[in-house]
Amino acid sequence: MHRVVVIGASLAGLRAAQAVRSVGHDGALVVVGDEAHLPYTRPPLSKQLLAGEQTHHDCAFPAVDTLDADWRLGAAATGLDRASKTVTLADGQSLTYDRLIIATGCRARTWPDAPGGVHTLRGIDDALALRAALDAQPQRIAIVGAGFVGCEVAATARKAGVAVTLIDVEAQPLVPLGAELGARCAALHREHGVDLRLGAGVATLRKGGVDLTDGTRVDAEVVLAAVGALPNTEWLAGSGLALDARGGLLCDATLTSVTDDDVLAAGDVVSWPHPLAGGDAVRVEHWTTAAEHGALAGRNALADDASERAGHVAPPYFWSDQYDLKIQAVGFPARGATLTIVDEDGPRLVAEARDAAGRLVGAITFNNAKRLAAYRRQLATEALGAAA
Repeated sequence: MHRVVVIGASLAGLRAAQAVRSVGHDGALVVVGDEAHLPYTRPPLSKQLLAGEQTHHDCAFPAVDTLDADWRLGAAATGLDRASKTVTLADGQSLTYDRLIIATGCRARTWPDAPGGVHTLRGIDDALALRAALDAQPQRIAIVGAGFVGCEVAATARKAGVAVTLIDVEAQPLVPLGAELGARCAALHREHGVDLRLGAGVATLRKGGVDLTDGTRVDAEVVLAAVGALPNTEWLAGSGLALDARGGLLCDATLTSVTDDDVLAAGDVVSWPHPLAGGDAVRVEHWTTAAEHGALAGRNALADDASERAGHVAPPYFWSDQYDLKIQAVGFPARGATLTIVDEDGPRLVAEARDAAGRLVGAITFNNAKRLAAYRRQLATEALGAAA
């Protein structure tokens, strides 16, 4: 194998490139990124970097420049011709490959017809622009979307003394946590002074605030749309690679495209069957999965025979820090038929998600890393057994 090309200078793309070298590939290795930056970690963007506690340099992954790779930054991939094994880039260049690893991740979903000045938060430039807006000491920020990004930014802004209005059409924030835990998170934000507008439809986002469908106006100098993300797969149009209904790249358990054995993928862009989801294809947008995917896709890309590739069965894991609360979850809690709090001690709690047959499919903890670690081990064992 002469050339491996990785599309996406992300966490997943970096781990894939590192794995390619670690398993002995001494041929060409090219990493393409649409941003001008070398890979960096994203969790601090809504927290430490936004608060001014970290810089861009602090978010950079260490020793990236020691990786023996040809970095093509600031030029997104725009097309793929599988017959000639060629990727075209926005700057007009083209790259041929023997194996291709797609790690293009997601982009922030934008609000239709939002005017300039409405912020989104996905990359380092977004975070720096939002930080500059908060550094100007606005009286209020309006955040549309009470998911993890919206809630983390709300917590960061409140710590900085900025008034926050957090708006969502759902009846609670953090829907994947379920109704009871979501209600507890809502109470936490209210305790810290956040004006929560839940079950509220949004009519218009404007420079000076947000107009709700009930006629209410929320005035704010800073507006953030935190309404989810979309997989970056439009550039694959016409390639023949199979996508799922939400635009994820369909892969088998080994992160190999179901369409082409020479194309693998990693991170937020991948839709793959997971044993803890009953073999259903899932797409997981979390840091740990991206890192695991990248390492596995890089190793699998060097397998001479596709049958020698290993599957990804580790249970998904994620965390969120809001005020003094650390939320951690493992598995697929949202797929459970029930979510039950099984232990609680002040700000610490443990909740188990079980399917209709009573099998554990996920767990959520508040300020209880030790218990969460035990659930990770348990679900990893069960996933291995289900995959066997």
